[in-house]
Amino acid sequence: MTIQVGDHLPQATFRVIGPEGPTPKTTDDVFKGRRVVLVAVPGAFTPTCHRNHLPGYVTRRADILARGIDAIAVTSVNDVFVLDAWSKAAGAEGIEFLADGNGDFAKALGLDMDGTGFGMGIRSKRYAMLVEDGVVRVLNVEDAPSKADLSGAEALLKAL
Repeated sequence: MTIQVGDHLPQATFRVIGPEGPTPKTTDDVFKGRRVVLVAVPGAFTPTCHRNHLPGYVTRRADILARGIDAIAVTSVNDVFVLDAWSKAAGAEGIEFLADGNGDFAKALGLDMDGTGFGMGIRSKRYAMLVEDGVVRVLNVEDAPSKADLSGAEALLKAL
């Protein structure tokens, strides 16, 4: 079953890069008591993700935060080292990158997709959501992984 507006996020553990290397970060660590824009992409460095989707959030970060948002987070079914390299390559300072390396979070949301036809395995669908204290308030899911319209920064700003 796919998560819906009004639902609580499932419990999951992401990996992030900390001063000592990879560190676990739970759903509560990221979302409890905060208003967070969560953006999910099928894969770091992939063309649509790298050229079309993430850049809007990097460019519009200040505008999004000015709307009372505490953080912008990006998640992908990639390992923590790939996401760390991607955040640096994209100049995404101030955006949190949450590695869902095994796709557990994507599967728990019901927003996983099968990318095996492209040699990518199980991945996350492309979406953007507003989460307030762990509850989904806005959810924009793309109907195709090559699109970044509904889940782009401009569309999300309109929903805020």
